[in-house]
Amino acid sequence: MKQMMKRVAVCWAVPLACCFMLMGTALAGELDAFAGLKGKIDIAGGTAHIPVMNDAAKRIMQANPGIRITVAAGGSGVGVQKVGEGLVDIGNTGRPLSDEEIAKYGLKSYAFAIDGVAAVVHPKNPVGNLTATQVQEIFAGKITNWKAVGGRDAAIHLFTRDEASGTREVFWEKLLKKGTIVDSANVVASNGAMKSALAGDPDALGYVSIGHIDETIKAPTLDGVAPTQDNARSGKYPIVRKLYMNTKGEAQGLTGAFIKYILGPEGKQMTAAAGYLPL
Repeated sequence: MKQMMKRVAVCWAVPLACCFMLMGTALAGELDAFAGLKGKIDIAGGTAHIPVMNDAAKRIMQANPGIRITVAAGGSGVGVQKVGEGLVDIGNTGRPLSDEEIAKYGLKSYAFAIDGVAAVVHPKNPVGNLTATQVQEIFAGKITNWKAVGGRDAAIHLFTRDEASGTREVFWEKLLKKGTIVDSANVVASNGAMKSALAGDPDALGYVSIGHIDETIKAPTLDGVAPTQDNARSGKYPIVRKLYMNTKGEAQGLTGAFIKYILGPEGKQMTAAAGYLPL
């Protein structure tokens, strides 16, 4: 019996080992596309993209010491401006380019993920559901106390993003229906800054990319629908957008290899791991 068990264990171990070897070979094969390439890629723009860009940059640079990749934020508007003016190689946006931006700069877009945008609060906030109308009225300054939406008797501390933000644009267009955002709202510079602000304020309300939601913040359901990527994929949750990499003209050389890597199997794994839906 012991000999039989040993043979069974070996039979399972060999296929598993072969499986891991094949996976490693496949992933290494993707990085082989950078073999012999040298140079620098500068990336800036949308903050939702940063986890995926950083992960890809780390893997590529570890395998290829002759390649240097920098990743900066700034928002979608900054991404468009910088890539259009030749200051970076890739400008990230959380929204599609406008016809004016394409005509002005000659930009080319590469969509790589689908993401949702959700209203978020402090984890201890008792409010578990908000309607679209309630969110619109809060951002317009018509509702100013949590008690009006089922919370405790406390003033709502409102947070928003600057106008260069693709996250803001999608939230404003699709949830706020291009309605008013009161001037008294606190402006933060990134999804990360929004998370930090809300995590430290029990009475705060803001919004972030669904891929950035974790235990430090809470996303109430919207009209009874949970803002999850599965619901974004199915269409049940409507506040969604694509994430884009943009280049000045067709991506070529090292930049083209980077974009191809993000769009490939390993890039899709990194995109999913960051909480987004890979395209």
